[in-house]
Amino acid sequence: MPNNTNAFTNQAISPQQVNDFFATKLACETDCSDVYADIKTGRKNYVLLDVRSSDAFDKSHAITAVSMPHSEINKASLEQFDSDTLFVVYCWGPGCNGASKAGLKISRLGYEVKEMIGGIHYWEDFERYPVNRRNTEIQQ
Repeated sequence: MPNNTNAFTNQAISPQQVNDFFATKLACETDCSDVYADIKTGRKNYVLLDVRSSDAFDKSHAITAVSMPHSEINKASLEQFDSDTLFVVYCWGPGCNGASKAGLKISRLGYEVKEMIGGIHYWEDFERYPVNRRNTEIQQ
């Protein structure tokens, strides 16, 4: 079939290569819907880690999330967790790479980790899943 479209400007790769790519991608990420379904059914066997700043966490965060800014993730900060702890990390959303930075650090320390794509932006603004929110001051 002729290939003269914008979508296929670059040569397509084999179905097996595409399969490997998507299998790897899904092994590294999850989404808000899957995490919330786990929370609702009580099947959450991982730590949901909000890796934004402590101030951002205090303003609003996904229910059950624990705060650990990605800049503070290191061997000492993870010692509170068992070596077989699973993590799901999130940050602001698609325009933020804090969760990717956190995932890299956590995996380098030997833990299993996935990124929750969409971050708090998709969790709160699009899906309207429950959050814990500080309501003691006007947010600017």
